[in-house]
Amino acid sequence: MEHNSILLEFSMFPTDVGESKSEYVSAVVKCVRESGYDYQLTPMATIVEFPSMSEALSLVKECYEILEAKQCNRIYSVLKFDIRKNSKDRMSSKIKSIEDKIGEVNK
Repeated sequence: MEHNSILLEFSMFPTDVGESKSEYVSAVVKCVRESGYDYQLTPMATIVEFPSMSEALSLVKECYEILEAKQCNRIYSVLKFDIRKNSKDRMSSKIKSIEDKIGEVNK
């Protein structure tokens, strides 16, 4: 059976709501958390691992709709994909590969 790994690093927030964005970013991160996919929150983006591109794009759409429902009129998004066929659990295995070479790193 083929296993795919779609790593998505993304950020999404409104640009028309003032200086602080945490209320809106929190709503997006909550959606990611409740999706059940493995994810990692970083200070600048969220990384999520999916088995298919359609699932990745579906979650992005769901996050957008959450911000749209909050009356955001302008939403900025950055999406980066790392797609690898016949692979899985890369969120942890990529870090382990580095740690095997140099020792423990901050996570």
